[in-house]
Amino acid sequence: MSKSGKNIFLADDDADDCLLFEDALKEVADDITLTTISDGIELMDMLEERVPPPPDMIFLDLNMPRKNGFECLREIRTDQRLKSIPVIIFSTSSQPEFIEQVYISGANRYIRKPSSFSELMKAIAEMLSIDWDTSERFPKRDNFFISF
Repeated sequence: MSKSGKNIFLADDDADDCLLFEDALKEVADDITLTTISDGIELMDMLEERVPPPPDMIFLDLNMPRKNGFECLREIRTDQRLKSIPVIIFSTSSQPEFIEQVYISGANRYIRKPSSFSELMKAIAEMLSIDWDTSERFPKRDNFFISF
């Protein structure tokens, strides 16, 4: 299952998606703290307040109010305190230009939101199993986009 004591942020403005993610995470690992954030400004404010220590990873939706995921990713990657946090784009979009843009901006993975609960559990489990301190951190383009 998970490595003990992980702290994950989920930035997504869809309350139903957040609840589903939380339920799936609990099924995969019960020792992880999940912080849900509903928009990009709130995410950046929370990172400013809580870091250090940084979260173990951030699941980031692209389409959010006030500040979108693209803007948040750019800010995270240019902030010395935040730039090493794994950022997983978690979006309903699979537009090639979006995938390319966040790849170039330094996202660690791009997951198209799964359509079933079991696929969501599988996606979360896969991200939790990655050793983010190794070469898996920034995959080649072929392994960057994950769709279930």
